[in-house]
Amino acid sequence: MHSNQGPGSMGFASIDRGSNMNLNINPSSVVNLGGNPGSVLQDMNPGSVGPNLAVPMTPLNFEQLPKVYVHLGVPLDLKKIALHARNAEYNPKRFAAVIMRIREPRTTALIFSSGKMVCTGAKSEDASRLAARKYARIVQKLGFDAKFTEFKVQNMVGSCDVRFPIQLEGLCVTHTQFSTYEPELFPGLIYRMVKPRVVLLIFVSGKVVITGAKFKKDIDDAFSQIYPILKGFKK
Repeated sequence: MHSNQGPGSMGFASIDRGSNMNLNINPSSVVNLGGNPGSVLQDMNPGSVGPNLAVPMTPLNFEQLPKVYVHLGVPLDLKKIALHARNAEYNPKRFAAVIMRIREPRTTALIFSSGKMVCTGAKSEDASRLAARKYARIVQKLGFDAKFTEFKVQNMVGSCDVRFPIQLEGLCVTHTQFSTYEPELFPGLIYRMVKPRVVLLIFVSGKVVITGAKFKKDIDDAFSQIYPILKGFKK
């Protein structure tokens, strides 16, 4: 694993050998980014890059994939929910929650006996809120006095495609203090930022995932910073 902290690491986090990189990322959500060889100083300061490296106003094929938390405000009988709800499964020996799915918005909910619910898979915060309310109504119809409280975004994943391949080896060597790349273990380069505090998975195909954001602005800012860098390592 590459690990180092250099003087040019302002705005980014270092990676140490013992760090726990539990990213909880679906590798299919990826952002394609890329670029032409450029100096580290240019890469670290997107504003100094010439017009040919201008950052797109909107990432290509951009998606938000927020994970949201809701509390239903009442203890739940998970066996009853699993028996009477559609598209629900419950195996307490494997996981202590009911897994429920709906088609519109296409999402998955994890419903716990405490009343806590986690909803994933929606393309936006509004869609997540709508899906969470639908799950709450399903639980209400099964006879529980469920409420819709404490809604909050726990984590947001952004994905896009810039449509060109990236030299991951060169990127890792030049940005060692921010990057981890071990293709024999994982095909993507792991790139950690401090401001915003997010983690990016960057793939040779040009696909990238931005995860760990609390707000859409964090994803936008991360893309604005990483795009000129990746542009400098276009194959």
